[in-house]
Amino acid sequence: MNDSESQRVALVTGGAVRVGRVLSLGLAAAGYDVVVNYRASAGPAEEVAASIGGMGRRCSLVQGDLADPDTAPALADHVKEHFGRLDLLVNNAAAFDSRPLLDVDAEAWDAVMNLNVRGPHLLVRALAPLLEASRGSVVNIVDLSAFQAWTEYPHHAVSKAALAHLTRVQARALAPAVRVNAVAPGAVLPPDDYSPERTERLRIATPLQTLGTPEDVLGAVLYFAGAAFVTGQVLAVDGGRLLGPEGPPGD
Repeated sequence: MNDSESQRVALVTGGAVRVGRVLSLGLAAAGYDVVVNYRASAGPAEEVAASIGGMGRRCSLVQGDLADPDTAPALADHVKEHFGRLDLLVNNAAAFDSRPLLDVDAEAWDAVMNLNVRGPHLLVRALAPLLEASRGSVVNIVDLSAFQAWTEYPHHAVSKAALAHLTRVQARALAPAVRVNAVAPGAVLPPDDYSPERTERLRIATPLQTLGTPEDVLGAVLYFAGAAFVTGQVLAVDGGRLLGPEGPPGD
């Protein structure tokens, strides 16, 4: 096997901005060539590609909206044509729409579900032959709303709960050739529109009394990528927030 055939390749969806950017750059630093999928962030995607090239790694950019069912097979074709293999798929792209539950109509529901759940399914389906050939792995990015009733983001929360269970279904269906796990970050990069006061409340609600960083998510992704005896798991990287409040109700 020559160097090009043995070189590991990762695909990161939504890999140009925010946590996805850190994942793309971190995987390159860890020795992967990286395919970066983005929807509208062409400028940031070019910056990521330049940074990865500066590390001596290859980077290929692929524009595409994963809410469109035609994007997954096109992206799989691109990976096969340009790299011929895939070792790691990180399903990071997601919609984070906020509205009251009773304001979520059919259009809003479908938009979130199509991107957050159907997109990862169709992409795994399209890339399964490459992942099986490399005995690779998938890491789905969920969040704490997969376990908590976030009424401010109701359809998002349902979609992430679905993706967490899809992770387990994929792990069972694709074993033993492909491992599938998920990372559920806590407050590692609050939305840009969060006030300092709201961000501080998140910190106080975290047992470790600190916010996380996107690099914490990267560490979990790298762990799963190398954990040959782990599949079907969802790892909360949240500083302990899933522990809930201290003491019995009323304390």
